[in-house]
Amino acid sequence: MRELQGLNLGLGALPLLASRRTRAVSAENPTGEKGMGARAVPNPEDPDLPHSDAAVELGQGWKVRPFLKPRAGETVTLMDKEGPGLIQHVFMVTGTEWRGNGRACVLRFYWDEEDQPSVEVPLTDFFAVGHDLFAPVNSLPVVVNPTSALSCYWPMPFRRHARITFTNESAQDLPLLAYQITYVETEIPEQVGYFHAQWRRAVTDPAWPEYVIVDGVQGQGQYVGTFLAWTQLATGWFGEGEVKFYLDGDTQFPTIVGTGMEDYFLGSYGFPEAYSTLYGGCPLRHTAGDGPPKWSMYRWHILDPIYFEQDLRVTVQALGWRPGPRYQPLDDDVASVAYWYQTEPHAPFPAFPPLAQRQPR
Repeated sequence: MRELQGLNLGLGALPLLASRRTRAVSAENPTGEKGMGARAVPNPEDPDLPHSDAAVELGQGWKVRPFLKPRAGETVTLMDKEGPGLIQHVFMVTGTEWRGNGRACVLRFYWDEEDQPSVEVPLTDFFAVGHDLFAPVNSLPVVVNPTSALSCYWPMPFRRHARITFTNESAQDLPLLAYQITYVETEIPEQVGYFHAQWRRAVTDPAWPEYVIVDGVQGQGQYVGTFLAWTQLATGWFGEGEVKFYLDGDTQFPTIVGTGMEDYFLGSYGFPEAYSTLYGGCPLRHTAGDGPPKWSMYRWHILDPIYFEQDLRVTVQALGWRPGPRYQPLDDDVASVAYWYQTEPHAPFPAFPPLAQRQPR
């Protein structure tokens, strides 16, 4: 256990004492340094101190700067810390709803001073929120609570440096960004990989209705999660397709293939009702009004990670039914987030889509 002393391995590890220090960055303590929190002095003339009027009679130390207000087009740095360390919890709130600012805001995580991010995902999709529509998520690594509270507990180690940015790509200033990123200063064992997350979106082609969740991953690692935000563009059932994992040189045929999409997300016989469990769920069934039917689905490979030694590709088929019965290839609108750990450096991500190509239908 000594080489893993900096990692929280669950309830059983809580009594174990080791040399580590808990810190957190937030609007009230942007540097995360010891004894540097809640030091802002109320100044109603300073727009960077949004609660100055409320705190002016109480003075320093009384919730003067609890959140940021990113301007339209602005990128703010939420975390910029030297390592080694391990991020344990990320909490964010941007307002009472996400319409117009969920996918318009982008999170990027950079490890050890890399030029290209290891995480590049719209804000809401990163936390298993599809279509910028609220649905409660009660899973082990991701929790979404009313009204719009976003939390993730994916452990994110870094050895030399960690930088996290938040970009508001909407045309409007964001009235509120509350956040707290809790991390521990500790040594990181040599065998520990780096956290990665990548977002994609496409409309499937009925001629070959295969959606690529992630491709081009190179190096050693383990795949730990899938999130899908699925928009139906045809009536009927849409989830007959299989999720496939192409590992370590697989070309035409995958090594791992399941029995259907609803089975992969730990459901059965369609998604007759919304559900959210520790490792899989379909929290959003938006099937009436406000555009076409929309679904959100997640599957966390925490107790069953998919290990790869050289490379990885993950796909899902878009299939329904037609009379016969025969499979019906679909042209549905699919967005996804793939989550995995791997050695660095990682292969370049595809170009991140502009805002117009990210907005929900």
